Amino acid sequence: MLETIKNQHSKTKNPSQFVVIGGGISGLAAAYRLTTDGVDHDLQVRLLEAGDRVGGVIGTRREDGFIMEEGPDCFISSKPWALDLCRELGIEDDLEGTNTEMRKSFIVRGKRLLPIPEGFYLLAPTSFSALLKTPVFSWPGKLRMAMELLIPRKREASDESLEQFVMRRLGREAFERMAQPMVAGIYTADPKKLSVQATFPQFLEWEQEYGSVIRALLKQGKESTDLSESSGPRYSLFLSFKDGLHTLVEALVRKLPNETIRPTATVTGLSRADGGWRIELSGGDSLDADAVCIALPSMKTAELLADSMPELARALKEIPYLGTISVNLIFDRKQIAHPLDGMGFVVPAVEGRALLACTFSSIKFFGRAPEGKVLLRAFLGGPERQNLLEQTDEEIGEIVMNDLAELLDISGSPDRFHVHRHPASMAQYHLGHLDRIARIESLIGEVPNLAIAGNAYHGVGIPDCIHSAQKASAKLLQFHQRPDSP
Repeated sequence: MLETIKNQHSKTKNPSQFVVIGGGISGLAAAYRLTTDGVDHDLQVRLLEAGDRVGGVIGTRREDGFIMEEGPDCFISSKPWALDLCRELGIEDDLEGTNTEMRKSFIVRGKRLLPIPEGFYLLAPTSFSALLKTPVFSWPGKLRMAMELLIPRKREASDESLEQFVMRRLGREAFERMAQPMVAGIYTADPKKLSVQATFPQFLEWEQEYGSVIRALLKQGKESTDLSESSGPRYSLFLSFKDGLHTLVEALVRKLPNETIRPTATVTGLSRADGGWRIELSGGDSLDADAVCIALPSMKTAELLADSMPELARALKEIPYLGTISVNLIFDRKQIAHPLDGMGFVVPAVEGRALLACTFSSIKFFGRAPEGKVLLRAFLGGPERQNLLEQTDEEIGEIVMNDLAELLDISGSPDRFHVHRHPASMAQYHLGHLDRIARIESLIGEVPNLAIAGNAYHGVGIPDCIHSAQKASAKLLQFHQRPDSP
């Protein structure tokens, strides 16, 4: 009897099982945070990924001296969460900024690449002299933009679409020739539906505070170099890694304990079980979890929660997605007559071209191509051209070259090209997005052992996804530390 009691006391409590569903950057960051912050809390973490690799849309192809990004090629450092994570992972020294000698970009008008006016910030100018000199806009268009200083502020800072906002304050040319193509490169969105409140709330705030977006930008430009350092995007804020963005994914994987990641594990069902969750996998397997973080696109999250939380599932389904295509192309430098004296270009939709944008990858970052070679990266998709995702690689390559050959004066064919499709990868922040997210967060807040993360909620960039994952993991760790938790 004494020995039996002794054996019973020597038994340790089984560790709590936490499961992350989805192996993109959000899922990896959540698994890392749960593992790191839960190390002293008797916690076992599993990450389930349906594919055979993790990283989601982040992927770097390293081939014959070329570093080709399949998805995003950088992240912005003004949002601290990605940079802070890099420091924590010990990979800060591997970071690199953009080429300091080429910090300008172009916009297509007709068959020409025109420099984006110096100091232009997404949709409005910060320099009237640069605005007067640029051939991007007609004289009536320039005059209409300048009149923004005289347009009265809207009575209330209510939500409106990007198109409505820019047309109301700056006019049609500012929208068609600048705002639409610049924002398309970030959100791949329909500007008639894109919520300014959810994507660029500062513009609404500036209108209310200063009575004019231009007046606000001029004031801010005096206080900061960020808005006037170059034309187009604020390139000094963009960071990548010397060996490509997948360096971040690899560092996260290295930090996770062995057997944390389970690839080719497709989750087919999720249901409540004994205060926790029962996770059904393809092939008939299942596992139980005390807490779950779902780091999937919102519509896939909705599918998993359709039975157990139907109201939440309906709200999640209201967030639509669009797909994108990136194409890496390799040329000899002598094939391209254009000087390539910038980071790349964007294409207004009014131009009627298939291309959304093109990055001069081997100019933007050092070491992306061998000497004498050029690496370009073209982007297609957008709300009106989702059918392109169904085209073959050869068809997509031909579509891309039809535009690039004319715009960059390219002779001959590329040495090689690689097509990367990302179907349903870009969450669309349509009008009313913040209200939808508030509803979703209210519903999921009622379930302490369930969290969601990803690009569907509070930002589409890599730092936003990491922040989303950190908030999700913090919620689950708080649940785990409750006296009544498993």
